[in-house]
Amino acid sequence: MDYEVMIGLEVHVELNTRTKIFCGCSTEFGGAPNTHVCPVCSGMPGSLPVLNKEVVNKAISVGLATNCDITRNSKFDRKNYFYPDNPQNYQISQLYYPICRNGHVIIEVDNPDGIDPDTMHTLWSDPATDSKCEEITESERTEKGKKLATYKKAVRIHEIHMEEDAGKLVHDGFTDETWVDFNRSGVPLIEIVSEPDMRSAEEVVAYLEKLRETVQYLNASDCKLNEGSMRADVNLSIRKKGSTEYGTRTESKNLNSFRAIRRCIEAEIERQIEIIEDGGKVVQETRRWDDEKGYSYPMRSKEDAQDYRYFPDPDLVPLVISQEWIDNIRDNRPELRDEKKIRYKEEFGIPDYDIDLITGEKALADLFEEAVAEGADPKKASNWLMVETMRLMKEHNLDADQLKFSGTNLAKLIKLVDAKEINNAVAKEVFEKAIFLDNLDPEKYVADNNLSTKADSGELEAVVRKAIEANPKAVEDVKAGKGKAIGAIVGFVMKEMKGKCDPAEANRMIAEQLKNI
Repeated sequence: MDYEVMIGLEVHVELNTRTKIFCGCSTEFGGAPNTHVCPVCSGMPGSLPVLNKEVVNKAISVGLATNCDITRNSKFDRKNYFYPDNPQNYQISQLYYPICRNGHVIIEVDNPDGIDPDTMHTLWSDPATDSKCEEITESERTEKGKKLATYKKAVRIHEIHMEEDAGKLVHDGFTDETWVDFNRSGVPLIEIVSEPDMRSAEEVVAYLEKLRETVQYLNASDCKLNEGSMRADVNLSIRKKGSTEYGTRTESKNLNSFRAIRRCIEAEIERQIEIIEDGGKVVQETRRWDDEKGYSYPMRSKEDAQDYRYFPDPDLVPLVISQEWIDNIRDNRPELRDEKKIRYKEEFGIPDYDIDLITGEKALADLFEEAVAEGADPKKASNWLMVETMRLMKEHNLDADQLKFSGTNLAKLIKLVDAKEINNAVAKEVFEKAIFLDNLDPEKYVADNNLSTKADSGELEAVVRKAIEANPKAVEDVKAGKGKAIGAIVGFVMKEMKGKCDPAEANRMIAEQLKNI
C-alpha cells in the first residue's frame, strides 16, 4: 500500500489483410511451414518492398476509433537487429513519424477495493476535453456510501505505428533443434503504445478488452491471443506514493492470455517491491513470463531506441495522407460496440444484461442481428445466444467466430418452436448439431430425421389412454386434487412418443380424458 504501480502496454495487433504488408504473400494462419513466403518477406538480397494500402486503411481506422491524431506525412524506418527469425537483419517499422498519435480510450473498471470517489478525478479525467468522464456507475455503493462499484478512466495512447511481423522459431525439445518458419514474416502489425496510465492488473485487462472489442468491431483483426494475432508486452515500474519520479521499468513478454497477463503483473509488482524493501535496485530488463511455473526470468537488458540504429527506409517513399482519405475512412467506419448497445436498447428493447453479453463478441452480435432480420423475436434470439450458445461455447472451448450456426438458421429454429413443429428438447438437440456442422438447415434436419413433434391426434389420443391406464395411482391423486401428479402421466406419454409431441397438447388431452373418468 506504500507503493504506486505504473503500467504501460505495447500491444501488437496482426491486421487481417489478405496479403502481407510489403508483398503479395498470404497472411492465412496455419499454413505448412515456409509456404507463404517470397523473396521480399524472406529477406532475399535485391528484393524491394511495396506498401499494402489496406494496411494503412486499417491503421487509420483504429486510430480514429481510439481518438488519435492522424499523421498526414508519415514514413517508415529500419529498426536494426540480428535474430534468426528476422531474415533482413532489420525490421521495417515507424519511429519518427508514426501513423497515429495522441489518442485515448475510456475504460470501465471493477472496483472491488472501493476507490474513494472523492479522489476519482485524478483517475478519470478525459484528455480530449480535460474534464471528468460522465456516467460513472454509482448505483452499487457500499454501506458507508463512499465507494463506487465501478469507475471509468482514460488511458492515453502515445502512438500507433505500422510494422512488419517477424518469423517464428519452432523449438523441438526431443531433438534439441530449432527451425524457422517465415510464414509470419511480413504479416502486417500495428503496435499500440500506451502511456503508463494504468495502476493495476484490473485496469490493464479492462484496457485490453476495450482495444480488442474496438479492433474486432472495425474488422481490422480477429485479436486471438492464443494464435498470436494480439500480443501485449507489459512495461511496469513502482514508486513510493507521493513521488513524482518514475521507477525503473521492466518489460514482460510471452503473455498470450488475459489470465497470464493478470498473474504476471501481480507477480512482477510483488517481485519489485521485495527487491526495494530488501535494499536492492530494480534492473531495467526484458523478462519472459512462464505461466505454468508462475514466475518470470530475465531474457536480456532492456534496449532503448538508439540501440536499434533507426534510420529512414530508403526503399519506401513517404506516405502522404489527405484529409479526403481520412474522411472517407471515418464516414465508412462500422458501428462500434458502444453505439450498438444504444441502438439495441432503442430498437429491440431487450435488457441491458442481454445487450452486454451479445455485444461482447462481434460474431454473436452479427448472429443476433441476422436472426432478427430473418423474423426472429429479439428476446427469443437473445435467449438462445445467452443460454444454449454460451453453454456450448464453454463446454467445447469455442470462440464465437468458430460457431457454424448462422442467424438465418437460428431464426428458422425459433420459428419451428413457435409453430410447435418441435419442442424445446428437440430444438436443443438440433441446435447442438448445428453448432458443429456448416450451414445445417433446421427445417431439413427435422424432416430428414423425423423429429417433428406434430403427432397425429389419433395416435396421441391412443397413447394418452394407455398412459392413464398404466398410471392408476397418478390418476387417483389427480382426481383427489393433487395437480402435480399429472406429471407422471405426461412423462409416460413423452416417453412413448419419444419426445415427438407437444407437452402442452399432451397435458390438454390428459386433462380432457380425466374429466370422463
